[in-house]
Amino acid sequence: MKKFALGMAALTAIAVASPLSAADYPDRPVSLMVAYSPGGATDFQARIVTMVAANEEYLGQPIVIINKPGAGGKVGWNNFASSSKTDGYELAAYNVPHFIAQSIKFKTKYSIDNLEPIANWGADPAVFVVNKDSPFNSMKDVAEYAKANPGKLTVSGAGLFVGHHIAYLQIEKALGNELKYVPHKGGAPAMKSVLGGQVMAGVNNLSDAYRSRDSLKILGIADLNRNEEFLPDVPTIKEQGFEVDDSSVNFRGVMVRKGTPQDVIDKLAAKVPEMFKNSRVAKQMKAGGSPLRVMTRDEVKAMWERRQKFLTELLAGL
Repeated sequence: MKKFALGMAALTAIAVASPLSAADYPDRPVSLMVAYSPGGATDFQARIVTMVAANEEYLGQPIVIINKPGAGGKVGWNNFASSSKTDGYELAAYNVPHFIAQSIKFKTKYSIDNLEPIANWGADPAVFVVNKDSPFNSMKDVAEYAKANPGKLTVSGAGLFVGHHIAYLQIEKALGNELKYVPHKGGAPAMKSVLGGQVMAGVNNLSDAYRSRDSLKILGIADLNRNEEFLPDVPTIKEQGFEVDDSSVNFRGVMVRKGTPQDVIDKLAAKVPEMFKNSRVAKQMKAGGSPLRVMTRDEVKAMWERRQKFLTELLAGL
């Protein structure tokens, strides 16, 4: 009888300690860590694409945004990769090329090897912007000033080795003259420094620039083609004679830590992309000038691997 009681107690303890099955997951709100400031493009879009999470056809529970900005994303992603739980209740927003480039250039606690993608919601190209009162009206104007004043043209961006910085490095190389990069804690403060006149120019996200377009001049897009949906009249930087490609386009999506149960990953991978396709989400993203590009887990895994190889080669040359 004593052995039976001990056995039942052990079984009870195991049952209590066992992780929640995917059939019951999630049974409480889920958090999504954003490694950038409130109000920036990643934060703005994350709040839109998760707003229908509580609908029964998706997760049936709300997703709560938690901002952990600093060092171009390194603060939040280092914390997530080293101390977040692997039970499916702590997710993070990823930015590519940001976290991949940083893992190549710095000693970080994160890389594509210890993170698991769930789905991608958008692809946001970088743009070169100036205050509406700036004398610059084209990238040619910028190039002429940089040539006459090497190292004096200040350009804001959201940290080091994020999409903004990679676009900046390409622009500086293409112009053939030294500029001065001024890193910020995110796209929102980087944009404010342009609007407030603290810097002469900025490299920012198309979506942030689109929402502030009445106070800015958007001189060029760091992509292979114009953005016909939001900025059809803004030429690419390459169109203007400067060799800048699409290496800095900012892919955004959701990830978990490696070690998260596979059945939980599979459920998220099935539900989250459908959530991103919701008509309310699409309408709000378009209203905010935010390009939507939904990709599945397998598509994101392939994209991560391609970008890892590409960025390793690109950054070695920058």
